[in-house]
Amino acid sequence: MTAPRPAAPAELAAPLTDFGGGAQTMSLVAFTAVATVTLLLCVMTGPDRDDLDEFYTGYRSLSPLRNGLAIAGDYISAATVLGTGGVIALAGYDGVVLALSTALSLVLLMFLLAEPLRNAGRFTMGDVFARRMPGRAVRITACAVTLAALLPMMLVQLAGTGQLLAFILGFSGESLQTGCVVCMGVLMISYAAIGGMKGTALIQMVKIVMLLGSGAAVALLVLARFDWQPGALFEAAARGSGVGDAFLRSGLQFGGGKYADLDMISAELSVVLGGACLPHITMRTYTASTARQVRRSLSWAVSCVVLFVLVITVVGCGATALVGRAVIAGADPQGNTAYLLGSRAALGADVSTAETLLFTTVTTAIFLTVLASVAGMILACANSLAHDVFASRRRGASPSREMLLARLSALTVGVPTVLLAAQIQHRSLQPLVTLSFCVGASALAPALVYSLFWRRYTRTGLLATLIGGTLAVLVVMPGTRLVSGSPGSAFPEADVNWFPFTTTGLVTIPLGFALGWLGTLASGRAKAEEQRRRYEAVESWILAGAVRGGRGGR
Repeated sequence: MTAPRPAAPAELAAPLTDFGGGAQTMSLVAFTAVATVTLLLCVMTGPDRDDLDEFYTGYRSLSPLRNGLAIAGDYISAATVLGTGGVIALAGYDGVVLALSTALSLVLLMFLLAEPLRNAGRFTMGDVFARRMPGRAVRITACAVTLAALLPMMLVQLAGTGQLLAFILGFSGESLQTGCVVCMGVLMISYAAIGGMKGTALIQMVKIVMLLGSGAAVALLVLARFDWQPGALFEAAARGSGVGDAFLRSGLQFGGGKYADLDMISAELSVVLGGACLPHITMRTYTASTARQVRRSLSWAVSCVVLFVLVITVVGCGATALVGRAVIAGADPQGNTAYLLGSRAALGADVSTAETLLFTTVTTAIFLTVLASVAGMILACANSLAHDVFASRRRGASPSREMLLARLSALTVGVPTVLLAAQIQHRSLQPLVTLSFCVGASALAPALVYSLFWRRYTRTGLLATLIGGTLAVLVVMPGTRLVSGSPGSAFPEADVNWFPFTTTGLVTIPLGFALGWLGTLASGRAKAEEQRRRYEAVESWILAGAVRGGRGGR
């Protein structure tokens, strides 16, 4: 039995994209309730005394299931929900491949890096590097790269908050949108400063349960509209896309350049390597008490991410099938509203009270996703500033002083981010998302692989990798067509597009590895031998977790 052909997108657009006053009111009430409850939970679960282990790792007391949910919550950001959903709705096959790349990235972390990271690190990325190469220069550089990798991602999610809430709640005033950005920023800073690792983990757990639960329900409703036949759904999506079978083949997202296939490979490399190494993800490995627990935690996290990839594929294609690509692009050229439009369209024209509650849950889950994601990133940046930069100036700084520094660092990072996000909220922010992944893939990934597995890796090689890889991305990224040279770029009125790919990964990832190798060679044989001896002294800690060492070198 074949599925009935859905009505044409033009017929469905008006009723299915009108959220209605009742849904908007319920969403506003739900947003307020969630913000209040989650802030209260952060206060209740936050550190109750000056203990660094409690603030930075929550005493490593989370079970594998809870830690896995927290890792998945950190990994599935608002940029993933809205941005990847939009790419799937607008570009079809290319978007699905990118979504699968995000899941593959977490698998890479689980099998290659998670256990050595947990064994080598204590609180921050700087601890991992300082295990072999003590010194302030290493810690300060690690902090700078952490900020370079996470600040763009925070800006994307904060800047999109005003437009997202305006779309859901039906207001259009620019001052109201800016007010939403500021209010959300204050909440995120409060989560990080008050709750610490344990508080933000709890918010991530609530967020991922709501996101997966509501998303799975919507995906089932989408499939039900096509008689439970995925093939019928994809065929309808191809019709609604306006490009026919091209929607089901590679080329819509990466077909605009001369080197389309290489462009797609570059994007996938950046997502797979960069996503696994972003500091707000790796910091969750330090919260596991044993190597076995970190493996089990990642197993739960991978399961959640794979389920979410399936959900967002169905909902994204459902949006194209039921609403139409033109309507989605008209609401937002980047497709960031596709997940919401697909969720609303799955409910049909006549919405019951139960379906209104479901849609409210979807919007609330996205709202909480923005809050939790940025809170986790602010915490990672604040921890690195406090532990790697400020506290490392003095040996034996008191725990109370370091915790105060961490909370002040959350303000130091959060306030400028909120102010900058309010200024750029009407620009295309895709280059910033790409910048975060490319820095992770080009600087952090080579540095971690070499530090954890290469015996002769030297301090000069490490600094060359971190600084050179980051600078390479910052130099090349302005030349991509995400920044200028196309109608959907951040600066469509300009044209400085000299780089043929949308991401820098194909060039900067090999360059990051090469700089680490060249820096190590330049250090000389004596330094390489010294580092080999240092590595052999801690090898059992890093690879097997034989000894849970002290604070690591400062």
